[in-house]
Amino acid sequence: MNETTPQARTGTARETVLSRVRDALALAPKDPVAVPRAYRTGRTLPDAERLALLTDRLLDYKAYVHPCTAARTAATVAEVLRARGARLVGVPAGLDRAWLADFDGEARTDCPDVPAPELGELDGVVTASAVTCAETGTIFLDGSADQGRRALSLVPDLHVCVVDLSTVTVGVPEAIARLVPGRPTTLISGPSATSDIELERVEGVHGPRTLDVVIRTDV
Repeated sequence: MNETTPQARTGTARETVLSRVRDALALAPKDPVAVPRAYRTGRTLPDAERLALLTDRLLDYKAYVHPCTAARTAATVAEVLRARGARLVGVPAGLDRAWLADFDGEARTDCPDVPAPELGELDGVVTASAVTCAETGTIFLDGSADQGRRALSLVPDLHVCVVDLSTVTVGVPEAIARLVPGRPTTLISGPSATSDIELERVEGVHGPRTLDVVIRTDV
């Protein structure tokens, strides 16, 4: 009696799927398809209105918002970290250290050699941001030196993110237009959260349980 091994069955299934993909590609039109891009672009709002819209969206996502002037950045960041009881925070290598001038705890500079599980020892992380969309309350991180790798803002339970109001756009098309193509972009809309089968909200499952957004209103 012949038996088919699991490996053989897997190989057969893979070949079947790939064969069907090849057949579909062979039947597909050869000419490139023109995708309509008639998005609403170029929308603007006065600073006060963009700030109000973004604040409303962030609060709706259960994030915490801390508006401040550029001169108050260090004081505001320190106040947030103190209120959260954070004594050991991770920071990207390119973060402006002046933002931590009033922080009396330890700031540990991250690097790719640090294993991701060790990031769990941090009380929180402080990063900058690339772009933010007011309409959706979404913060974009693009892996720049002042934002760090994805793991740094994913593993710790607290994320303090500094946003310059000048980088806040009205809508998504305007935000996307400011991004650098090819960069590893992460989109954050509030703290990490999901719902179980009974639609009970559970926070901190896939990332930080707490998101504090420091918005510098004059930058």
